Amino acid sequence: MARIMIVDDEEDLLSLYGEMITLLGHDIVSKSTNGNDAIEIFHDLDDRPDIIILDHRMPFRNGLDTAKELLNIDPQEKIIFISADSSVRKTAMDIGVMIFLDKPFTLQLFKDTIENIIKN
Repeated sequence: MARIMIVDDEEDLLSLYGEMITLLGHDIVSKSTNGNDAIEIFHDLDDRPDIIILDHRMPFRNGLDTAKELLNIDPQEKIIFISADSSVRKTAMDIGVMIFLDKPFTLQLFKDTIENIIKN
């Protein structure tokens, strides 16, 4: 069982990701709708997540800036970066995110990605 943090400004996606993660038997440690809140919550967590699911386009602080800050706090954090803008893939990977998923993606790919990270 993994502890997962979800960061996405679209409430429907937060809900969908949360349902899928719960069905897979994992725990959701937090949900945030913007990068600023995600960083604040991450700072306050006593037990850090195993995986962070992070959207790119969000208000206040985008996913790239949020990923940089989260990885500055904990360089070992495993981030699944999600975006419909594939032009940010290289930058995200260079920052240190583990996986980049292009929107839209299937729930099967989402499930497989989480399971593969947990196995490694």
